[in-house]
Amino acid sequence: MHRLSFLKALAILPFASAMNLHDIHKTATSFPKSEKMPVLFIGHGSPMNALEDNPFTRRLKQLGREIRQRQMPHAILVVSAHWLTRGTFAGINARPETIHDFGGFPQELFAMQYPAPGAPSFAQSIIEHVHDVHGSDEWGLDHGTWTVLHHLFPEANVPVFQLSLDVTKSMQQHFDLARQLQFLRERGVLIVGSGNIVHNLRQSMPKLMMGDATPYDWATEFDEWVKAKIDQRDFASLVNYQQLAGGSGQLAVPTTDHYLPVLYSLGLADKDENITHTFEEVSYGGLSMRTFMAG
Repeated sequence: MHRLSFLKALAILPFASAMNLHDIHKTATSFPKSEKMPVLFIGHGSPMNALEDNPFTRRLKQLGREIRQRQMPHAILVVSAHWLTRGTFAGINARPETIHDFGGFPQELFAMQYPAPGAPSFAQSIIEHVHDVHGSDEWGLDHGTWTVLHHLFPEANVPVFQLSLDVTKSMQQHFDLARQLQFLRERGVLIVGSGNIVHNLRQSMPKLMMGDATPYDWATEFDEWVKAKIDQRDFASLVNYQQLAGGSGQLAVPTTDHYLPVLYSLGLADKDENITHTFEEVSYGGLSMRTFMAG
């Protein structure tokens, strides 16, 4: 893990905000209601997608155009696989930094910036309305966020903030927390879960080294199992995948960090709301790029 990511993920402490709460006189619930914004889950894959022109990045560009034509978001909240903390934190930075939380990639990738403003008033609304969420300025926009927003909103003109993943919470607690964020959708906030349904880099590295994009059978099996449960709206099975998915689940999700954003995107979906699979691919052995949208 990149040193910055490692230190901030493990050493972050509850943040005592220096902000004067009276200065943030608006919370999201006081903002005018808008048409309900969609919710995305994006299988973000390699950071190199920020630079590449491929079917996945072209689909992201198209999704961004569709969302902007429908309604320009007031802000974007990203739940990224790459901000892991003890406790749950919302980013309150007015100008979040672009974090290059990876190594071994071309300098062109490290030179990329995503200079979107932050959304401290929306972050504060979560802190005030959702139990046990704290503010933090110890993180910016990691590659789970900016590499996909670079294609969705290339002008970087929409305020962006992140919500961390509490490593001490159970799967059910993450799902339940997502439910509490639904009010943001009616205040113009586009919420994005960014991870990967199947994410086993150890098993994928040999294929990556050989340039072999074919998936393992267990990776396709788990990806299709998740798709079926989404289509059946059987979210309880997805929360409890460790008990229900068998051996393919253990291989597909060796650690939960990239899977947890799936639960946030599903927890934010309304009952019977249409969920569309906007991109489907399992490549390089054990990496699912499945992307879906609710609403």
